[in-house]
Amino acid sequence: MKKTLFLLLIALSVSVMAQRVKVISGDYNFLKDQKFVKVVFKFEGVTFGKKKISEHQYIADRMEDIEKASGKEEAEKWKADWEYSKDKTFQDKFLASWNKNTKIEASTKFEKTKYTLIVEPTWIYQGWFAGIMNDPAQLNTRMTFVETENPNNILMVVEGIKAVGDNVIGIPNNNDRIAECYAKTSKMLALKVEHYTKK
Repeated sequence: MKKTLFLLLIALSVSVMAQRVKVISGDYNFLKDQKFVKVVFKFEGVTFGKKKISEHQYIADRMEDIEKASGKEEAEKWKADWEYSKDKTFQDKFLASWNKNTKIEASTKFEKTKYTLIVEPTWIYQGWFAGIMNDPAQLNTRMTFVETENPNNILMVVEGIKAVGDNVIGIPNNNDRIAECYAKTSKMLALKVEHYTKK
């Protein structure tokens, strides 16, 4: 038991050290005088798991596994939850975490902001849960700040790397684990924004 707990703590510490946000181009200076930023979420071209399969294949594989284990009705429930999570839960988690960690308010509903943040997942690992043993979800993202009125004007590109979706004791639902990855990604970026835009 002690050995298992020790190994879990080591794995957790390694994953915590691996997750980060990295500026690919630009810097944070343009955000210094901003109070609001619009956020646009996209979900195109993302790959899943170690084999980096498409979303279409990911959904088909998950539904097949669930149908074999629990029946077609449960598979359809999972698919509905997946679509809801993509369109609602993931976004809500990102926005709530952002607004908790920086004074620049973010929303998908803002119309007249100077800048827009485009959030795009590039790779998702769903992880797994088995009681005391679990493997957190992970998320890589590309986050692009553009001028709202001129989206071709890119101010900064940031890569989110291996954001971990967990709460230490583990999260049974796959989609909820991924949602936590969105929250962690947002927190890491928001804290950077807060640090570099302090007056």
